[in-house]
Amino acid sequence: MATAPLKRWVKPEIYPLFLAVGTAVGLCGFAMARNLAANPDVRINKEDRAAGVLENYDEGKRYHDHAVRRYVSDAKPEIMPGINKYFSSSK
Repeated sequence: MATAPLKRWVKPEIYPLFLAVGTAVGLCGFAMARNLAANPDVRINKEDRAAGVLENYDEGKRYHDHAVRRYVSDAKPEIMPGINKYFSSSK
């Protein structure tokens, strides 16, 4: 009898909603964890907070230029490069 309420709420039409909400929660969790762990402006320890404003430009640059940004910095801003190349090349 316990499966009847579960069947009422979990239908195949709901799976895309679960996926979208799960993805959003995952991205928010990743952003929060990254900011708490690596952001030079976020200070969790009492000693770090007592230091005040730090002139740590190198740490800020390392945070801003992370691995994904370095990976895509050389790429052309195209969504579908194969299709763009096909339609823009002269025959």
